This record gives sequence, structure tokens and C-alpha cells, in this order.
Amino acid sequence: MTGIRTRARVRRPWRLAAEAAALLVAAVVAFPLYWMVLSAFRPAGEVQSARPRPWTLHPSLDAFRRVLGQQDFGRYFLNSLLVAAVVVVASALVAFLAAVAVTRFRFRFRTTLLVMFLVAQMVPVEALTIPLFFLMRDLGDTVPGVGLNTLGSLILPHLAFSLPFAIWMLRGFVKAVPESLEEAAYLDGASRTRFLWQILFPLVLPGLVATSVFSFISTWNDFLFAKSFIISATENSTLPMALLVFFKDEGNDWGGIMAASTLMTLPVLVFFVLVQRRLVSGLGGAVKE
Repeated sequence: MTGIRTRARVRRPWRLAAEAAALLVAAVVAFPLYWMVLSAFRPAGEVQSARPRPWTLHPSLDAFRRVLGQQDFGRYFLNSLLVAAVVVVASALVAFLAAVAVTRFRFRFRTTLLVMFLVAQMVPVEALTIPLFFLMRDLGDTVPGVGLNTLGSLILPHLAFSLPFAIWMLRGFVKAVPESLEEAAYLDGASRTRFLWQILFPLVLPGLVATSVFSFISTWNDFLFAKSFIISATENSTLPMALLVFFKDEGNDWGGIMAASTLMTLPVLVFFVLVQRRLVSGLGGAVKE
């Protein structure tokens, strides 16, 4: 008993040091978000002040009024929500089926396909923007709804970039489900389709949630594709494009920029809160036999 207490006393300083380091890292990570929200509520005079303070005694909603008063801001918000929702749902379903295929079935070039998934993750998005621009332009001549100046030109590239990571991650979850469970389901009379959606799908759902968070954040915050593919049809612009309104030649409206950024962050926080329990279990690992 004495030995256990002595060991606990020895470990306690290290534990306190680890907790202090974690709090320090969390403060460093959270400080830009705090400064963004603070700047959104500051009056214009404090935002432009040469001696900024980490607080404000006169909070104001003027920046949010300017943002919400911008023309088509609500439309941009709905466009971003639609694109992100389609990418999340489509990537989750396709990645789930693809992960089952590469895990449960034997076919030629399976290993090559998995290696290609990893290689696709290593290619910078900036290097593919110009080829994708010409691809979207050519697709617009043959396939309606996916050419330039359409929301389809944003959905397809994000879907393509989300799938390799999602498939590779879900492959581990599907592989962790014991094959004996599948055999037992077949012996009980379950068809392959029923096993797939009623047994396997709930087991890998934490992994689907984890990949969905990645897909949602990367799609919601996209500026490069929105700027490159939406050229003249401003009604199809997404929310990050609304920030450009506050960058002006006579001076940037930093209060409006911070307010718009704060409004853009809220859906991500809401989505994270809704899926946080599944996300923790998804990042922690898959089911075990």
C-alpha cells in the first residue's frame, strides 16, 4: 500500500506537467478563434486601433449587421450547405461500399488500387486545379449541371478528394469486423444486402462519422475551387466567396471579415457537437473480435 502511494506521488508531478502542457497547447490553438470572435464584436475604432487589447468594453453588432445585410449572403450560405451535405452523404455511401469491396472481395489489382488511394492523397490540390478547370469546362458541354459556374463543379472535385481518405480509413473498420459474424448472419438466413446495411453499416458508423467530419470541413471551407470554377454565375457562389466583399481598395473591413468568419465557423461547430460522440469512438478505433 505504501509503495502504491509513493509511486502515485512520483507520477503526480509528471501528470501535472502533462496537464499544464495540454492546457497551454489548447490555449494557443483557441486564441486565434477567440481573437476572431472578439474582433467581430469590437467597434470599428477598436478594430483599427494601433494598440489592440484582448477585451472590449463596448461590444457591438454592427459588423454582423453589415454581413447579414450583404446581398445574396443567405444564398451563399445555402449553396455552401448544399454542396457540403451532398459531398458528405455521397462520399460516406461510396466509401462504405468501396471499403467493403476492397476488404471482403478478392480481385486483380486490388493492392494497386489501395496504393493509388494513398498516392491520390499526396498530390497537392493546387497542382490539380488547372486540369480540373479544363475537365469541368469539357464536362459542361456533355453533362448538364456539372460544368463551370454550377454547384456540380464544386461537388465532383470535393467528392474525388474525399473518397481516397474515406475508403482507406473505412477499410480498417470493415476489416476489423470478424468474418465469423458475417458467416453467422448468413446461417441465420440474412442476405448479403441485409448484412451489409443492418449489421455491418452500424458497426462501421463511427468511422463514417470521422470521415464525414473531414469531408464537411474541407468542403465548407473551400475557397480555391469556388474561386476557380464559379466565374460569372455569382448566384452559385459559396460562403467563402462572401468574404471578398469586405476586401476593398480603400481599406479592408476587418470587422466584417471577422464577423463573416465567425458565422462561417458556427455550422462547423454545430456539426461537430452533433457527431462528437461517434467521432471519438471513430478516431479511437474499430470493433474487435
